[in-house]
Amino acid sequence: MSSNALHVPVMLQRCLDMLAPALERPGAVVVDCTLGLGGHSEALLRTFPEARLVALDRDPAALELSGARLAPYGDRATLVHAVYDELPEVLARLGTPRVQGILFDLGVSSMQLDEAERGFAYAQDAPLDMRMDQTTGISAAEVLNTYPPGELVRILRTYGEEKFARKIVDAVVRERAKEPFRNSARLVELIREALPQAAKRTGGNPAKRTFQALRIEVNGELTVLERAIPAAVAALAVGGRIAVLSYHSLEDRLVKHVLGAGAETTAPPGLPVVPERYQPRLKLLTRGAELPTEEEIAENRRAAPARLRGAERIREEVAP
Repeated sequence: MSSNALHVPVMLQRCLDMLAPALERPGAVVVDCTLGLGGHSEALLRTFPEARLVALDRDPAALELSGARLAPYGDRATLVHAVYDELPEVLARLGTPRVQGILFDLGVSSMQLDEAERGFAYAQDAPLDMRMDQTTGISAAEVLNTYPPGELVRILRTYGEEKFARKIVDAVVRERAKEPFRNSARLVELIREALPQAAKRTGGNPAKRTFQALRIEVNGELTVLERAIPAAVAALAVGGRIAVLSYHSLEDRLVKHVLGAGAETTAPPGLPVVPERYQPRLKLLTRGAELPTEEEIAENRRAAPARLRGAERIREEVAP
C-alpha cells in the first residue's frame, strides 16, 4: 500500500505559509506531532531544505509507511513512536529542547479510516477496535461491553455531543446483555433504531457522533491534547510558530483556549506599567479559526470540518 496514494494533506499550503517565517532560518527544527501517512512531513522537508524534521506517531503502521515515504530525506527526518503529549521527553532525548516549528493535524488518519479492520469507520462493517496504537489499551468493543451505563452516557454526551445519549446507551445495555458487541454494523443498526425519525433526517450518518465519542475515549484524545498543546507552546523557541488543525469543536475549543491564554497579559488590572513577566508569550496568527476553501473541500471531503489556528512565540517565560 502506498502512503502517497492514500493521503491528501488538509490545508497544506496554508500550514506551510504559516510556519515559513520560522522554518526558513538555518538549522531550524520542525516537529510534526501527528505524522500519519507523512503528507505534511514530506511537504515540510521539501519546502524547507535547511530544516530538520522530528515526527511523532502512536501508530506503528503509520510509522512504517511514512518511513518509506521519507527515506529519501535521510537523516533530516527522525521518526519516533510516541503519543504527542510525550513531546518534551522526545525532544530531551534528541538533545533539542527548543524548536522553531510545530504542526498538529488532529483526528483520524486516512489510513485508519480506510482500513476496515481498524474499526474507525461506521460506513463499513469491521471489528470495533478504534485504537490508534493497536499494541496497547482497550478497544471500543471493550468500552461498549464493560463500562457502566452512566459512564457511557457521559462519554457520548461529552465527546460526541450526542443529544440522544441516554436512548442509545439504554439500547446498548439491553443488547450487550444478550451478546457482547464485536462489530460496527450491529452498533450502527442499533443507533439507527434508537434515534427518533427527525434526528435521522439531518446531519449525515446518525452513528457519526457515537463513533467519534468512542474513538476519543479509546485513545484518550482530549486528555492527551490537554497536555500536548501547552507542552508544544513551551517547546517553541522565541520566533517559533505552531499550527494546529482540529476537526471537531471539542479539540478546537481546547486549542483556542491555550493559544488565546498565551496571547493575553496576565497582569493584575490597573497596573500603570505591565512588567515583563506578565506580558503575552504568544502572538496569534489567525483571526478565529481559518477554514478550508470550497475548492479544497470539493477535492478532499475530509477537509470539510477542519479548523486551523496558529501562534508565534514572542517572548520567553520570565520567572516571577
